Amino acid sequence: MGIEAYLFVSVALFALGIICIVSRRNILYVLMGIEMILNASSINFAAFNRFNGGGIDGQMFVIFIIILAAAEAAVALAIVLNVFHLFHSVKPSEADLLRE
Repeated sequence: MGIEAYLFVSVALFALGIICIVSRRNILYVLMGIEMILNASSINFAAFNRFNGGGIDGQMFVIFIIILAAAEAAVALAIVLNVFHLFHSVKPSEADLLRE
């Protein structure tokens, strides 16, 4: 299996993430789209690392992306819970008031 298969999966995952971010009106779906985009970039780094001589550069980027995704999920979930508590909705368009 060549690098083309990895790139095809990565492009498909990236496109699904973009579609999920643009088309959905729910904060949780937007967060899932961001996670898909991060996973697509992770697949790219791992594939190029494997087919471009080895080393640990790509693996270090993948580990950094995984740590970034975990931190983003924890912080974003806390924000979503706070928005739901204040506005009783998880739609991004309904959370448009600034605190007075």
